[in-house]
Amino acid sequence: EGFHAVDEHFRTAPFARNLPVLMGLLGVWYNDFFGAQTVAVLPYDQYLKRFPAYLQQLTMESNGKHVTIAGTPVAHQSGPVYWGEPGTNGQHSFYQLIHQGTRLIPCDFIAFTQPLNALGRHHDLLLANVFAQTEALAFGKTPEQVKAEGTPDRLVPHRVCEGNRPSNTILMDRLTPAALGKLVALYEHSVFTQGTIWEIDSFDQWGVELGKVLAQRIIPELESKSEPKLGHDSSTNNLIRRYRSRKGAM
Repeated sequence: EGFHAVDEHFRTAPFARNLPVLMGLLGVWYNDFFGAQTVAVLPYDQYLKRFPAYLQQLTMESNGKHVTIAGTPVAHQSGPVYWGEPGTNGQHSFYQLIHQGTRLIPCDFIAFTQPLNALGRHHDLLLANVFAQTEALAFGKTPEQVKAEGTPDRLVPHRVCEGNRPSNTILMDRLTPAALGKLVALYEHSVFTQGTIWEIDSFDQWGVELGKVLAQRIIPELESKSEPKLGHDSSTNNLIRRYRSRKGAM
């Protein structure tokens, strides 16, 4: 149901109001014109704790390409790195870099108005953090605001947040199977939009295949009872020898 709804929206909605198209265009905009190399996906729901990992496979396996469909080199950056954690976990680890670091990191915040479990005022507190983070990223904190709090002059530069850090907020009612389907389809069509703009094939994974082929060659070398004749590079040869010499040591 959710997948189908977004499929139809992507198929029929005009570009100016087409959510996957707009999301894909924003990704291209920040990636190609602002040099943003990563996208942080920040779900404020513990049930979506593995959603960023799923998106890593969807986005990077699809658009991590260096040649166009025609076989010519891509003339710009493609396939940003996707990563993330549930929101409150991330707030105490990498949000500092997003707010005050030297890298521009666009963020996707995902939240729901209705929790799946009755948690009293906890959900209000959770959503307050969502809205506070997106406001802080957008507008930051100026030197004048920091000074007005009585901050010593020597500490003012450390407490300033520049703002103007991009983010999307996806606010849905409730995490249902249909809602999850809409989320997945939104990102799927966004990835397809970006692949179309970059003129790359979002549906092959030859980089992954290379590693699988090489692994099939290495497996018998690891399992051989006698010393195999190795024909890899010096680093791989030494790793194989080290593994063989130590794998039985207990």
